[in-house]
Amino acid sequence: MEILAFTLGVLAIAVGIILSIALHEIGHLVPAKLFGVRVTQYMVGFGKTLFSIRRGETEYGVKAIPLGGYVAMIGMYPPQAPGEKPKTSSTGVFQQMSQQAREISAAEIRPGDENRLFVQLPVWKRIIIMLGGPAMNLLIAVVLTGILITSFGVNTATTTVSEVYRCVQAVQVAATQDEIAECDDNDPDGPAYAAGLQPGDTITSFNGVAVESWDELTGLIRQRAGDPTPMTYEREGQQHDTEITPVLTERPVVDDLGRTETDESGDLVTHQVGFVGMGSQVERVQQPVTQTFPVIGQQLEATFRVIVVLPVRLWDTAQVLITDGERDPNGPMSVVGVGRIAGEAAAMDEIPLQDRVAMLVSLIAGVNIALMAFNLIPLLPLDGGHVVGALWDGGRKLWAKLRGRPRPPTFDISRLLPLTYVVAVALLGMGVLLIVADIFKPVTLN
Repeated sequence: MEILAFTLGVLAIAVGIILSIALHEIGHLVPAKLFGVRVTQYMVGFGKTLFSIRRGETEYGVKAIPLGGYVAMIGMYPPQAPGEKPKTSSTGVFQQMSQQAREISAAEIRPGDENRLFVQLPVWKRIIIMLGGPAMNLLIAVVLTGILITSFGVNTATTTVSEVYRCVQAVQVAATQDEIAECDDNDPDGPAYAAGLQPGDTITSFNGVAVESWDELTGLIRQRAGDPTPMTYEREGQQHDTEITPVLTERPVVDDLGRTETDESGDLVTHQVGFVGMGSQVERVQQPVTQTFPVIGQQLEATFRVIVVLPVRLWDTAQVLITDGERDPNGPMSVVGVGRIAGEAAAMDEIPLQDRVAMLVSLIAGVNIALMAFNLIPLLPLDGGHVVGALWDGGRKLWAKLRGRPRPPTFDISRLLPLTYVVAVALLGMGVLLIVADIFKPVTLN
């Protein structure tokens, strides 16, 4: 049964990723057709074509390797202008690459297509077409996240106590986690333990301030280090008063998503705060739909942070492969790693089915956030690279107009093909590295 659940989880995330890729490409396809560009192909995947069908002037199909997709539009490179001499120098390798790309692009143009080229569109239309894919991924993430927080709810720390720590210990700064040993006679009693709190108690006020959320309570606790503070709690329907003195202690810094932060060396980042030594019960609480965008914003911020330091994260991953280190659970993963996480989540019998479904939906939403953010990187052949090319073209023409000079020809993005190939090889290498890491040093939920 566990194997079946694991397999279903992997299949669910695989279908979710393929559909996300397909919808991403539809985000390019629809505006391209609306703006009159002739689209020759809409393909999900790369490699050998498994299935295709032609509708009108466009071939729609699925290819063997479902790790991406593309929409082929005519006129991605400007055709040779009348009177322009082809650059055929045998020593100009880059010029030859650009010329060949333009010739291939020009060969797709049929009579009547002269005004249907991508490069002939106004800059704003080209940008809309290229941003259509990332926008579709963002829309998918917003819809899925909205369903999650309004229907399944969000794991929310409550003011009900889940555990009380017998003593207070300093945080042991380690590369991966807090190392907490058992209490001994030299460790002071935990403030919550000394105040008589027990699991199941619900804190109702702290220092005379009514508290309704764990965040409110912990914020007040951190400000009262060393100060005896009145506190009210409820136990079995009865109100009780006590006094508690938070201790100043070193605790890990966590981000908005509840994850511990680490420095460049991989060590935990800590700070000195008031601490009482108790945990909170977590409950699923349904949120209003208006909370969708703050959640999406936090996920976007976390994703862009990973992208900014992606070369460092990839280097760390490569080092982990050849050492006894452990993968950063918040680092980059391939589709293999995401599939493994999905399978493990689906196979957790100790977790209610509703929670497992929510985890899978959350994973697909996270994949779409990653697809959107990654495609916005301003490098060809990614969507962000084409946007930068269009902006550069528009900027050149605007600058010429402001200076009263003749309108320059459309910027030939084929000149950047050498850089495009370098980026493509780098992306391929990154994919291989992450797949190997996800096979031999995977991130797991256990």
